[in-house]
Formats: sequence, structure tokens, C-alpha cells
Amino acid sequence: MIDTLLAEYDAWNRMDWDEMFSGAHEDFEFRPPARGLGPGAARGRESARDAVVQFFSPFEEVQIEPQEIHERGDRIAVFFVMRTRPHGSSAMVEIRAGHLWTMRDGRAASLEVFPERDDALRAAESRRD
Repeated sequence: MIDTLLAEYDAWNRMDWDEMFSGAHEDFEFRPPARGLGPGAARGRESARDAVVQFFSPFEEVQIEPQEIHERGDRIAVFFVMRTRPHGSSAMVEIRAGHLWTMRDGRAASLEVFPERDDALRAAESRRD
């Protein structure tokens, strides 16, 4: 499952949204941070793809570097550094946050974004089956 997620991050870094979502379940769910500026939860692979595209549309470059991976059964918490560069700018913005992926049958079923890394790990552990 880790290799599957690393391929997702490679596609993300290329901003290849079609490839990023090609292996996800049809009912994939994307949940950005509750207090974020994102479009809110998106259900369904195409809706999730559209939400991610909308969220990253202001950026010319997006690089996400997974730093720590914590596998808890079908849930995987990823601590990452994300660097973004807005269109028309040379400035890079860096944030450190966490993703919680839920996998089903070796494919991504959901992605939840946590501004605080440890919250992603706590959620992975508290939601274990």
C-alpha cells in the first residue's frame, strides 16, 4: 500500500490530477481541513479530483515530500512538507501537515488533511477496526 501512496505523491508533484486519482475507488472521499479555505468535503473520485484541482489552481508549482509514514492497518498517516509557488511569483510557501489515507483493497478510499501532523496519527489510531 505504501508504494501505491508514493505513486500518488509523484503524480501530485507533477500536478497530474488524472493520474493521481486514476487508481482511487469510485466512491473516494477527499476531506480538506475543517478550518481551511478549501471547498469542503468531496465525495466520488471525479468530485474529489475537481476539488483538488480547484484548491491548487492558484499555484504554478506544488511539491509534497512525505517525511514519515505510519501504517495502521488500512489507515496510513503521512507527515509531509508541502511547498507551493503561486502563479507569477518566485516565492515558495512551505507548510508541514499530515494526511490520513484510508485504503480498501489496496486502493485509496479516502484522504483527510490535518494541519497538525499528530492529529493525523491520532485519527489513524482511533479509527482502527
